[in-house]
Amino acid sequence: MPSSATTKPALAGRRTEFIVILGALTAFGPLAIDMYLPAFPTLAQTFRTDIGHVQTTLAAFFLAFALGQAVWGPLADSYGRRRPLVIGLILFAAASFACTMAPSIAALAVLRFVQGLAACASVVIARAVVRDLFPASEAIPVFAALMLVTGLAPILAPLLGGQLLVTLGWPSVFWFLALFASGCLVAVLVRLPESLPPAMRRSIALGSVLATYAGLLVDRRFLMPALAGSCAIAGMFAYIAGAPFVLIELYGIPERHFGWVFGANAIGFVIVAQVNARIARKVDPSRMIRAAGIIQVLACLVLLAVAWSGLHSLALTLIPLFLAIASLGLLMPNTTAIAMASFPDRAGAASALLGTVQFSLAAAASSLVGMLHDGTARPMATAITIGAVIGLVFGRRVDASVLQRR
Repeated sequence: MPSSATTKPALAGRRTEFIVILGALTAFGPLAIDMYLPAFPTLAQTFRTDIGHVQTTLAAFFLAFALGQAVWGPLADSYGRRRPLVIGLILFAAASFACTMAPSIAALAVLRFVQGLAACASVVIARAVVRDLFPASEAIPVFAALMLVTGLAPILAPLLGGQLLVTLGWPSVFWFLALFASGCLVAVLVRLPESLPPAMRRSIALGSVLATYAGLLVDRRFLMPALAGSCAIAGMFAYIAGAPFVLIELYGIPERHFGWVFGANAIGFVIVAQVNARIARKVDPSRMIRAAGIIQVLACLVLLAVAWSGLHSLALTLIPLFLAIASLGLLMPNTTAIAMASFPDRAGAASALLGTVQFSLAAAASSLVGMLHDGTARPMATAITIGAVIGLVFGRRVDASVLQRR
């Protein structure tokens, strides 16, 4: 249930407004990741390096995004949601501005690390606010609605990034991110109320924080859905890391058109997430998780076979990629809602740990793609398939009954 009666008046009549604001906050990750993907070849030329080194800037963001969530979650549980959120937005805007003046690829990687630390504040706190304001029985539709808002980011971000790249140069991508953060800061200060009353706040003492995380990690109600979703999504980030090379360099798609191809996969994700929202109360979420996992594994095996066979076929690459990414529209809202459902008094910590697990695996997957770079699609296809298979194993152990008990 909502964390306090004081949150109910704030929610009345403003559900859509809150979802839009929270959706914008959860869009920080996709925007910061996807907008600069079309610029990978340009960054390699600008800094006189190769694609593998450019991919380290993405891995640095993923790593920071993973580690930072473990910090922001306890802060949000201790000091409330608004104060840490405002600090994170200001830091993100400053880091984005600094990226425009990076003198080297190494400096850009460091700044992307700082940017990742700041960006994860918005994502962690947005999930926690959902848990504060909405009953657990409504969590899946709300998370699916957030994905409709944030799902536009992977569609629009590469398109916008590609246009900014060809007209104003790669630094303009980071100028846009700084302006977006500033707009979200205004929206938070003016329209988003504090959702965690003082009576619900927890100690930020290190021992208490570590004990909270340890308790979550040994609780199957959290661990199984967290790993099921995180392994699957790690494969998606392997795709994100490998797509610029595979689509632009290997298949010759122009940088300005990269976003159209990349965004098509995001459209599938959004459509499936909205179907999920409509059937969430009618179909057992655990069944949807298992079905989505099977679809993803089968699609990845086709992709893997195409990559290792040496077939240079754009269609045979894009179709299984579409299915693999679209299946996340079933996996992510369900695994997120189930992982968060049993911990209303630890929503910030649960959200943080969930994000830490997701992006630790994402950093590993994207780093693997960079390290194994061999001029083919094989590293990307292999990493995606590994994530899907392991995700399916954990997905078969998810217990969705916690949603009915709340």
